[in-house]
Amino acid sequence: MTDPANVREQMRDNTRAVWIETPTNPLMKLIDIAEVSAIAKERDAKVIVDNTFASPYGQQPLTLGADIVVHSTTKYLGGHSDVVGGVIVTSDDEAYEKMKFLQNAVGAVPGPMDCFLVLRGIKTLGVRMRAHESNARKIAGYLEQHPRVEGVRYPGLVSHPQHDLAGRQMRCFGGMISFEVKGGLEEARRIVQGTRLFALAESLGGVESLIEHPGVMTHASVAESPLRVPDNLIRLSVGIEDSDDLIRDLAAALMSET
Repeated sequence: MTDPANVREQMRDNTRAVWIETPTNPLMKLIDIAEVSAIAKERDAKVIVDNTFASPYGQQPLTLGADIVVHSTTKYLGGHSDVVGGVIVTSDDEAYEKMKFLQNAVGAVPGPMDCFLVLRGIKTLGVRMRAHESNARKIAGYLEQHPRVEGVRYPGLVSHPQHDLAGRQMRCFGGMISFEVKGGLEEARRIVQGTRLFALAESLGGVESLIEHPGVMTHASVAESPLRVPDNLIRLSVGIEDSDDLIRDLAAALMSET
């Protein structure tokens, strides 16, 4: 889907919706929301965008032609790793009425405390996202120059193959970074177990920094399929701690032999 022409080719007469995740998890690929939305509208299909990685601060798909946006409020919207939930946002009145009916009938509603925690997080979203991005830019630049790193995937880097698209459709590149290390699976395992400030955990988007190995953690279920991710891939959710402390933590883990 990074090439809109592939989306056009796969559209069918019975295609009712096109689902986009951008940036993608964990390979940080970007999909052109405006182009895909235009293609979908030719077939009267809805465009749904998972905007969790970017957050509403970093990317606003409805303004680019999307019909529905979904977020895991567990992540950046909550921002403090203390709530589980999701949200659907739409500018389509008909879709809203249908979803609201189902929500009322099925009972897919969060509790009052969960709502309070997400609303509290939204109040600081802009401040936090700027801090996430500032730290992530510095860390991505550091990793890009490291002799034990084969490649860094971060939309804010000029080296990202879709950096120009990121600049057009994102106002903030966020705090998610993936990078590949030399030495394969075992080296990646050693590194994710060797940090002290970066906690080894699967979630993302909180004020604290997390590190994980997608191949054996979040994406283990697709390990034997065409959707498998590289064995040497490491994913970071960069928090808002001091960037120098975070870089020193990564440096120690990357250089350690034990």
